[in-house]
Amino acid sequence: RELGSIAPGRRADVIFTSDLRELPIERVIARGKTVALAGRITTECPHIAWPAAARNTVHMGAEKSAAEFTIPAPDDGAEVAKVRVIGVVENQAPTQALEAELPVRGGRICGQGDICQIALVERHRARGSVTNGFVSGFGYQGEMAIASTVAHDSHHMIVVGTCAEHMALAANRLAEVGGGVSVWKDGRELALIELPIAGLMSDAPAEEVAAKAAAMVQAMADCGCHLNNAYMQHSLLALVVIPDLRISDLGLVDVRKFELVPVVQEGGQEDADA
Repeated sequence: RELGSIAPGRRADVIFTSDLRELPIERVIARGKTVALAGRITTECPHIAWPAAARNTVHMGAEKSAAEFTIPAPDDGAEVAKVRVIGVVENQAPTQALEAELPVRGGRICGQGDICQIALVERHRARGSVTNGFVSGFGYQGEMAIASTVAHDSHHMIVVGTCAEHMALAANRLAEVGGGVSVWKDGRELALIELPIAGLMSDAPAEEVAAKAAAMVQAMADCGCHLNNAYMQHSLLALVVIPDLRISDLGLVDVRKFELVPVVQEGGQEDADA
């Protein structure tokens, strides 16, 4: 009963803004005390001594190579392959279950246009497994990749990219720093947010983390992504309880049926039915 309204005896958690459309946060009151003013924290934040077990939680086995982020084509000599694609919808948690015909080059299926690769890297038990698929809707262009250890609910590592080499670079970078978000383009890292606490949180000052988060958003835009809140879309791609199509450490999941489904469809028929 202490929450839910601004009244005597309540906790008085309040934000002040002058524009309900852009929502600039000009003052923050928590439990009746001003804790932030004009974008700066005005109170001391308590330090939390995280236990050692909360750190160094990225256990993905051996260093990843580009070969682990490739999807082999069916051995039928065809120049195209029919595949399932996770379709990202702007500002929506649900995805679409799409199909596409993608080109085959050098024995592997390649992304095309708005369709790029997605991979889930197991990072809790060092099994070393990498599950690959395709995703569309981000708008990425050129050679790039983004990796994150924030991937609800399993919080394995999710890597999305147009280039297998860059996907390996991003994944290995997060193993090096103990988790977080890493964005790569044209052979260099554009942005990095270290999240050393379980690969999910930072123990750095809020202003520092906010600046790195802003750099990540800009880096995603520099890679061609202009979705609103695109990182949230990225972090939900492994949430296998929301329709339609998601990725897991076991493969693609059709959440409408709660069934594992293959990425590649041979001759218009599912591998499972062939």
